[in-house]
Amino acid sequence: MNSEVHNINTKYGFNFHRPNAHMTAYKNGAYYTGIKIFNCLPTHIKNLSHNANQFKLALRNFLHHHSFCTLEEYFNTSSNLWT
Repeated sequence: MNSEVHNINTKYGFNFHRPNAHMTAYKNGAYYTGIKIFNCLPTHIKNLSHNANQFKLALRNFLHHHSFCTLEEYFNTSSNLWT
């Protein structure tokens, strides 16, 4: 989490810290993309990440109400609606 990298309380404190990546293969990999997907979730879902069952339920409901065909669509929608 970004809150573990520094002690300053910011609005991105609940986001995972993305490591610096210089290689496209790494940026397109599962680890880096997973962090990016998590960071684009609405804050109320990210706050539930400490409880796996509540997180899964909230994520399932979120994805049920928002159908995304591609990651690009997800990232474009998330940046406009809930971040």
